[in-house]
Amino acid sequence: MAPPDTREVEHEITVRAPASEVYRLIAEVENWPRIFPPTVYVDPEERDGRDERIRIWATANGEAKNWTSRRRLDPDALRIDFRQEVSRPPVAAMGGSWVVEPSSGGGAPETRVRLLHDYRAEDDDPEKLAWIDRAVDGNSHAELSALKAHAELEPEGGGLLTFSDDVWVDGRAADVYDFLNEAQHWPRRLPHVEDVSLEEETPGQQLLTMDTRTKDGSVHSTTSVRVCMPYTRIVYKQIHVPPLMTLHTGEWELIPDDGGVRVVSWHTVKINEANITTVLGGGAGLPDARDYVRGALSANSLTTLRHAKDHAERRS
Repeated sequence: MAPPDTREVEHEITVRAPASEVYRLIAEVENWPRIFPPTVYVDPEERDGRDERIRIWATANGEAKNWTSRRRLDPDALRIDFRQEVSRPPVAAMGGSWVVEPSSGGGAPETRVRLLHDYRAEDDDPEKLAWIDRAVDGNSHAELSALKAHAELEPEGGGLLTFSDDVWVDGRAADVYDFLNEAQHWPRRLPHVEDVSLEEETPGQQLLTMDTRTKDGSVHSTTSVRVCMPYTRIVYKQIHVPPLMTLHTGEWELIPDDGGVRVVSWHTVKINEANITTVLGGGAGLPDARDYVRGALSANSLTTLRHAKDHAERRS
């Protein structure tokens, strides 16, 4: 039985999809950044049969947070229990369960998903508890709605694309990493960056708002949460995207290679098909949107990569 100062809440949704498929989407945490709006990055740190330890970076009430959780997977009961091992302020403790319940009726498969939480605030502070209430309610609704939309749609096709650009650097990974990590200097280091606001209250966890100029001269404002892991990678997710996208996640990956370092810029993008003609004009279709987005992102990525290369090689 939970302590008397523990809040217990439940959210639920009905999904028109087989229970086994819904459970799989919840169980496979590596795909959460692509499915769940609040999730930026998940690192499966340990796995032992049905038990696992994961570290999660996500947004809560618009703030970047991270924590470590233990999960117990039960595919037979279609249930996943979780408990935060390391919580972050203002949370003192949090746990819960994903419960997937197949419909007993006939016809098309239908699944009830219940998301349970129990939590306490630091010092049992009412204001901190209210902050957690808002975060749990907002994130639960967002995750369940996204789960439903993802499970009910046909398999993602032409609107989703993943691509990369890379350069080889005759220099140190640490120097390349510093260039990519220190985004506050980009307006004077990168020609396509107009303005930057960088917040880093927790080391390695950044909130980056940036105005960038594309080849056609237009300026786009984006906000990203970045997870920075010296000196190997920086993973990010845009939480405010341009109108031609509904999703943009990415990664700067640094790989030791032939005495230097290969730097790869990865992008995964979901095209907002409803906005194609609004942004690109009448007659434009999905292939045009794919080409436009890939061209714009690759141009900026390659510019950043080349300047990072010059920066690191000058320091060598």
